[in-house]
Amino acid sequence: MRIRTARPDDAAAVVALRAEVYPYLVRGVASTRQMIAEPPAGDWTAFVVEDGGQLVGWTSAFRNITTSEADFGEISLLHVHPAHRRRGAGRLLFDAAARHLSALGVQRVRTWVQEESLDFARGRGFTPSRELRYSMLETRLAPPAPDAPPGVTVVPLSGLDEHVLYTAYVAASSDEPGDVPSDELSFDTWRYEVWDNLGLDKDASVAALDGGQIVAFTLVKRDGERMWSDMTATLPEHRGRGLARLAKTVALHRAAAGGVTAAYTSNDESNAPMLAVNARLGYRPVTVQWSCLGTLPGPNAA
Repeated sequence: MRIRTARPDDAAAVVALRAEVYPYLVRGVASTRQMIAEPPAGDWTAFVVEDGGQLVGWTSAFRNITTSEADFGEISLLHVHPAHRRRGAGRLLFDAAARHLSALGVQRVRTWVQEESLDFARGRGFTPSRELRYSMLETRLAPPAPDAPPGVTVVPLSGLDEHVLYTAYVAASSDEPGDVPSDELSFDTWRYEVWDNLGLDKDASVAALDGGQIVAFTLVKRDGERMWSDMTATLPEHRGRGLARLAKTVALHRAAAGGVTAAYTSNDESNAPMLAVNARLGYRPVTVQWSCLGTLPGPNAA
């Protein structure tokens, strides 16, 4: 069993492993290869573990540059194939990620953990913080789209300017629940993670306009017949008008018309309004994960 830095040619094996461990997550081979070949900012890196020539483990680690909290890092999607667990792969991945972050001066770290792996996280000094609910909907069961409020139209993202959408994205996500505020999202980072992501379906993704201004939107990332609702949001001053449900329903029908059969999403358990929207659309819970917070020793710690 050996650990190494991930390479672009690992993309197909990484996606296959992720589908085994996280069948409710959606990210295709092309966008995974893009992420490894052209890493995000924040000193992002990824590690894989091989066992007998088979890729059996993955994680990525990076400084979170979307928050104003200094020296905050992430260990993302640390997972090992079920048939290869309890043989040290998880420890190899965690130790490599922790060394990478410590070298960056990062000390406070977040990771997302399945319930079955909470003991692994606790054993490394991490404490569960927030519960995240994952849900799924067969797109054929999506209800009809509600009537738009007077003056509101729904348009695909493919016809919008990315700078306008970025401004709306920042405004709508300013109070998104989380362990740290998402208040330092630059245009370049947003463009990399959202607009230029190879999985973003700009025809299925839609925005609700009122007076020509974006008041709500939903983003659809796609891998074949599966889609991920990456973010659905309404600008604060326009909430309570049913715009998130309108946008998400229209997007579901547009995605279904394009061949999508299954839609997945996630929500913080404290986000009652979006949980209610998804329940009304027919989404059913499939699992939960927990954000866990921990502190790493400094790079010169004994």
